[in-house]
Amino acid sequence: MIKLSLIFVTFFGAALAAMAADPSKIAPKAAAELVADGKAVLVDCREPAEWKDGGVAAPAVLLAKSDFDGDQKQWKDFLAKNGDQQIILYCRSGGRADAVAKALTEKGLKASSAGGIKDWTSAGLPTRAADAPPVGGKR
Repeated sequence: MIKLSLIFVTFFGAALAAMAADPSKIAPKAAAELVADGKAVLVDCREPAEWKDGGVAAPAVLLAKSDFDGDQKQWKDFLAKNGDQQIILYCRSGGRADAVAKALTEKGLKASSAGGIKDWTSAGLPTRAADAPPVGGKR
């Protein structure tokens, strides 16, 4: 009986730890509201070629996942300035945003994934050209 209890506690503890490290998901409209209210920062973590090809969410800061995975030349400065805010990420389809949000959550930051740019545009939210300045929200 004690052995069974120990196995249960170990399994349950591991499951809770894994869940705690998983970032939350947020709907694009809810993300847009938080950004507009200055309570969160929206990050497009796709790569530069993708930004140019399809445009970006109007309030998004552009920080590639490859920089996050590498030297973090841009990410370090961004996190130093915005690490106390909720960071909401999106990419093309949500996979990279989920991965970066999870890594940020594991570092103790508040991060969420808003899925992909298709979710943003399907919600009727504004976009801009990648070379235009962000619109709305506070940085």
